[in-house]
Amino acid sequence: MPSLLLISTVAASRDEATELLRSAVSAKLAASGQVFGPAMSAFWHEGEYGEGEEWQVFFKTTAERFPELQEHIVKQHPWQNPEVTALEIAAGSPPYIDWVIRATSPA
Repeated sequence: MPSLLLISTVAASRDEATELLRSAVSAKLAASGQVFGPAMSAFWHEGEYGEGEEWQVFFKTTAERFPELQEHIVKQHPWQNPEVTALEIAAGSPPYIDWVIRATSPA
């Protein structure tokens, strides 16, 4: 099975999260994705404990497209050091896997 990834980031607002998702899918860096939220977050930032409300963004892509997707997220994100994490998708239906590969193939 080709290597597929589930990529995650967060944003401060629904609009920011939605724009990150739209721009990545439009550029064929991700086949699809979802925005969930708001979610309460707790974190360390610049040596201080913080809490806030964030919106989670998930992208489905191939391992081959991940470097470009990561670069896109970092460039488009309003934060200086946004989260960009990747989890390998261990299994999936063959038609879905084929669709992700086709949807993220450069034109």
